[in-house]
Amino acid sequence: MATPTPVADFARLAWHAARALCPGSPERRRAAERWLRGWEENRRLQPADWVLMSWGKSGRTWLRVMLSRFYQLRFGLPESELLDFDNLHRRNPAAPRVFFTHNNYLRDYTGNWQSKAHFAGKPVVLLVRDPRDVAVSQYFQWRFRMQPRKKLLNGYPPHGTAIELFDFVTDTEVGLPRVIDYFNDWAASRDELSALLLVRYEDMRADPARELGRILDFTGTPGAPEQIAAAVEFAAYDNMKKLETEGFFRNAGARVKAGDADNPQSFKVRRAKVGGYRDYFDDAQCALLDAMLARLDPLFGYGPDSGDNSGLGIGSGSSAAGSSGT
Repeated sequence: MATPTPVADFARLAWHAARALCPGSPERRRAAERWLRGWEENRRLQPADWVLMSWGKSGRTWLRVMLSRFYQLRFGLPESELLDFDNLHRRNPAAPRVFFTHNNYLRDYTGNWQSKAHFAGKPVVLLVRDPRDVAVSQYFQWRFRMQPRKKLLNGYPPHGTAIELFDFVTDTEVGLPRVIDYFNDWAASRDELSALLLVRYEDMRADPARELGRILDFTGTPGAPEQIAAAVEFAAYDNMKKLETEGFFRNAGARVKAGDADNPQSFKVRRAKVGGYRDYFDDAQCALLDAMLARLDPLFGYGPDSGDNSGLGIGSGSSAAGSSGT
């Protein structure tokens, strides 16, 4: 199979192709671009050794950096190259091809809007985070980092829209309700997959070495304790901020780069705080968000007080949900 086009390059190609195919209809252009992006994602999925699934703002970049450093150490690869599907595999075929996805555009191509059948036969690591923290972080992503056409492409408020944080977080189309729907959909579909590992951001914060070790064991590249420890240290919060400021990863594009170096809220590595959503809202607003969370499937272990319980619940031990078939 030919090497897939880098994500950023293909995104530009898809945008130009959609404009050429559908010159007079914004909605048709949007549908065409989403389908083309899904087609490219499906090309990556087929040869992938495993899948890292998440909703945006769930700690995926942090985990990507840990994985990158581990694979660099394990397989003797350059330190400055960030894991991006098969780039490390092309340098050393022993390194896995890791498909990073939100299952967003892929559904436009496969037509599997609810089913997860297109992931059958692939080990899937499902990375989750407290949906209240996710929704707040997504607001800052939308406001300070997301490109105008990505906002249109993914159904977010148009660029320049005046919307307050709480209104964004409670919006059914872009905020907490949408994140909860995504999580619940995965909970309902988990029996479709033969190998699903559930990993919580909060558990990674509490014990990153343990959680990274679980992921590596599950995906078939168990690591030595010293390699895992080095990967965790490399991806520590302060060093991640430093790497982002310096533009350390030569192939990262905008993935690990501040939107505005003078605006702390525009950094990819922003606060990384468990339960940090409470810092932005008063007690009544927090109570409303907690009430909204009540319809989240209990599989994930999040409740009104879970923001104070980092490291507890599912995903924190060897018998955690998702070892196989859950």
